Amino acid sequence: MATIDDVARAAGVSTSTVSYVLSGKRPISAPTRARVERAIEKLGYRPHAGARALASSRTNVIALMAPLRVGVSVPVIMQFVAGVVTRARDFDHDVLLLTQDDVSGLDRVTSGSMVDALVMMDIEADDPRVPLVAAAKQPTVLIGLPEDPEGLSCVDLDFEAAGRLAVRHLAGAGHTDVALIGSPPEVLRRHTSYAERMMRGLRNQAKSSGVTVDVEACDSTPSGATEAVDTLLATAPDTTGIIVHNEGALPHVLARLADRGIVVGTDMSVVAVCPTDVALSQRIPMTSIDLPAEDIGKVAVDMVMARLEGEQPSETRLLAPVLTERASSAPGPAGALG
Repeated sequence: MATIDDVARAAGVSTSTVSYVLSGKRPISAPTRARVERAIEKLGYRPHAGARALASSRTNVIALMAPLRVGVSVPVIMQFVAGVVTRARDFDHDVLLLTQDDVSGLDRVTSGSMVDALVMMDIEADDPRVPLVAAAKQPTVLIGLPEDPEGLSCVDLDFEAAGRLAVRHLAGAGHTDVALIGSPPEVLRRHTSYAERMMRGLRNQAKSSGVTVDVEACDSTPSGATEAVDTLLATAPDTTGIIVHNEGALPHVLARLADRGIVVGTDMSVVAVCPTDVALSQRIPMTSIDLPAEDIGKVAVDMVMARLEGEQPSETRLLAPVLTERASSAPGPAGALG
């Protein structure tokens, strides 16, 4: 029996385009529509009855579960939210925002007919919400990657690759002692997926590159950043390159380095993993690996709508990290931190 994927391949279009031709939800050019219709007729494709029934009882609402937990960067969370909301508008859908940190609200949404689909953020390695959405009648996309993503649809930055890229960049510039000033302790205690993947990539690349790496958890406060920098330089005084994966702490880390007379770009190289606008807002030019939060939110909506409107199989999309160098990454002179 032909599937929507077969139709898409035969017509040379995406599965979402086939869905739009079938549903009429978005305008499709006449030549493209004709190709899709010819493929449908040739293959004898018939939409799944369950998909047609669901389409007939739409609410035109997507639920977005973005729990505002301790340790999360609310400004960055809002960038993901903006991506979801703006892309949902393109599909004539509104967004129901759920910010609680429990499964009760999720259960209420999935057990009723309040929403057509769900997008869920801040995924933990062993997330208690995942079995609930896996069993839900609504299609769901996770922004994040649980330990076992089998059968789930997920999208995120490839944080493991980002960790490798950051270390590879510093090692390539000549650094042999690097460090990560990372997520707050609460985030690590929850085994939040992005933080664990970042550290895994960083440590694996450090081993491959023959680089020594230290890791400091860091509260996103001035005092937390001060403690992290001071502890790092006391326990690993030979450090010449720091990777900061903590948007809230980043300006405070830079301030503490300046207080100690350490010049970023001369005495110490710093690579930030954060949205580009966060890097550009710092007091000095920052080399950074972009976290394209708004784009990820938009991709999540594209994925969940494709599943809603057709027979899009579960999949995992990890966006490749991109590093932009805006400051020198060469190691400082010997003894510069002494």
